[in-house]
Amino acid sequence: MKKALDILNEKYRALSAEERIRQLRSDFPRVLFTSSFGTTSAVLLHLFHEVMPDLPVYFLDTTYHFAETIAYKEQLTKQLGLQVIDIKPEEWKNTFTREDHTWQKDPDLCCSINKVEPLERIKTQFDVWVSGLMRTQNTYRDALHVFEERDGIVKFFPIIDWTEEQAKEYIEKHKLPAHPLQAHGYNSVGCFHCTTKGKGRSGRWANKSKSECGLHL
Repeated sequence: MKKALDILNEKYRALSAEERIRQLRSDFPRVLFTSSFGTTSAVLLHLFHEVMPDLPVYFLDTTYHFAETIAYKEQLTKQLGLQVIDIKPEEWKNTFTREDHTWQKDPDLCCSINKVEPLERIKTQFDVWVSGLMRTQNTYRDALHVFEERDGIVKFFPIIDWTEEQAKEYIEKHKLPAHPLQAHGYNSVGCFHCTTKGKGRSGRWANKSKSECGLHL
């Protein structure tokens, strides 16, 4: 697998994000595209809309999203004509985390139940999983390449070498709406009980050692 990934990364490294997505269409027949509809999500949603407009977008509905995120999802879905498929955790497990306040006691378990497990149920149907991670977002992501292998599936990060400024410029250039919470100081948005205002991803799991939900580790 490592040799195959090295070949892919060499092949895609010099390509633009749009060229990478066009090439992906030729190299991988079954593509899983997930979006959190967060602050930089509009970039990848627009890029894929331009190149692969019929590709469904999977949204992890943890039941803990900000109302503003749901409204933003609906806005982008309508503006770009997206086909969005909601994926939810098992109801009894989600209810347990709600009653137990698991995000306070064991945030890793909460993320596992409400994010990781729902994706595990469907990802075996696909050859590659697309995500909009960027190296500049934290130290873990700084080491990632365009292609990575995680838990038996190839991960594809077409804008991994972009900066936050590039993402902002792209959104402005294509007149895409900003996430409503950005104007209130939220630069990265996840579940409401684990997200505070802050620069970069500093508002995610603030005052905890955790920096990722577990989907990309």
